[in-house]
Amino acid sequence: MADEASLDLDELRHLQGIAKRPRVLSLISSEIAHLEKLSKASSSVPQTPIVPLAKVASVPALKYTTLATFSWDQDNDKVKIYVPLEGVQEEKIETSFKSSSFDIKFHDVQGKNYQFAIPKLNKSIVPEKCKILVKPTRVVITLIKDSRGNWSDLHFKEDKLKSSLDKDKDKDPMAGIMDLMKNMYEEGDEEMKKTIAKAWTDARSGKTTDSLRGLR
Repeated sequence: MADEASLDLDELRHLQGIAKRPRVLSLISSEIAHLEKLSKASSSVPQTPIVPLAKVASVPALKYTTLATFSWDQDNDKVKIYVPLEGVQEEKIETSFKSSSFDIKFHDVQGKNYQFAIPKLNKSIVPEKCKILVKPTRVVITLIKDSRGNWSDLHFKEDKLKSSLDKDKDKDPMAGIMDLMKNMYEEGDEEMKKTIAKAWTDARSGKTTDSLRGLR
């Protein structure tokens, strides 16, 4: 912008030197004075240097050592977990209690970060009532049970017997009968085989109940 104003001034001064009519000279002189004023004003404003944006260094993800050693006990209302760990600072603990899990992180413990978590508890807890207590050589985690009673384990374990029974319910109810008829056919005499063959044929045609009476 300063260069343009300077060029305009030079050209106006040149025109001022060749102009003859008083009115034209007055207009040129007025414009020259205006541009000179603008030029002085712009030159007095300090130029702000452009500072390049500093690159923000990426923060590496924190690494945690999993704490696997612990003990626990319980009563009807709560579960207490004892985790051996020295040098823990209470203000550097990050806790996350949920209804069926918890995740606790210990930062800057003698230069290391540790994590203790159970992704699925045996039964539900009351997150807002759970707490953690720091002692010189260990950390005590208190979980408040959502319902009174005894836990068989800290971790959730699927009831295999119940699961097996549920799967059996989903099977075709006729499958067991067909397996039984097949075994009886293979082990029976000729009369039994004829009776089972007829029952088998009737079963496929929708007459299962009547056909099976001959086997009773």
